[in-house]
Amino acid sequence: MNLDALIACDTRTVDRMLNQWLPKESAKPATIHRAMRYSLFAGGKRMRPVLCLAAARACGIRRLSDAMPAACAVECVHTYSLIHDDLPCMDDDDLRRGRPTSHKVFGEGTAVLAGDALLTAAFEILAKSRPTGRYGLADSVAELARAAGSRFLIGGQVADLEAEGKKSSRSDLRFIHRGKTAAMIVCSLKLGAMSANATPRVLRILGEFGDHLGLAFQVIDDILDVTQSSEHLGKSAGKDAAAGKTTYPALLGLGESKKEAARLTEKALGSLSPIGGRADVLRALAERLLARQS
Repeated sequence: MNLDALIACDTRTVDRMLNQWLPKESAKPATIHRAMRYSLFAGGKRMRPVLCLAAARACGIRRLSDAMPAACAVECVHTYSLIHDDLPCMDDDDLRRGRPTSHKVFGEGTAVLAGDALLTAAFEILAKSRPTGRYGLADSVAELARAAGSRFLIGGQVADLEAEGKKSSRSDLRFIHRGKTAAMIVCSLKLGAMSANATPRVLRILGEFGDHLGLAFQVIDDILDVTQSSEHLGKSAGKDAAAGKTTYPALLGLGESKKEAARLTEKALGSLSPIGGRADVLRALAERLLARQS
């Protein structure tokens, strides 16, 4: 298995379909469509779509195109969340994916609306999904809405804002990261599996895998925030400390944080045991994420 080639191929396909399904820059009003595309095609890793497609393959999908609406939808939600996270009223960041953030280019009002538009576009794209024997469109919509809503993605952001300047516990951090990061990774995996008509048991397994993987991913993000430069990361390094946020390195120290990321990744890998060899790509992706430097 050539993991790099697979990721590159899936990324190209996702980009092609996003380009096809989103309004063109020239569509009126052009400003909002330029802003949506500016952030969506800024060179993101496409980790969530790649995980979505890997889960679909692990569950034996016959036509990978059947998973593409879900893969594109989760990327739209992810990009919307980044646009809003970067706003002055949130994390107040000027750099994302190596480029000026949306509000720096288009202004705060248009940035807010670009995020809103990507969130609603996600459900328009997801509506292109084909029902399977076990799951209808309503199941997919409910899965995405739940992960992106006030109990998870938005709830995690609220908890993150409320924690600024306070000493957070390990439990507090886990709640924030489970909402802000892990929930959409779990959703990506489950939507990919649902597009392949996976059994409820397999959905539970992938959910457990995604939860551990998402928590590990955020621990690594915290580590990189204090060990890498802004130029290397493509976003402002050291922002968490400047905002008075409790991070894993601040709470546990750098060495223990690295051990925690490795421990969570091992738990993620172990949760895939019941699926066997069909999950090899998911295992390889988890190991790649643990070793990432940006």
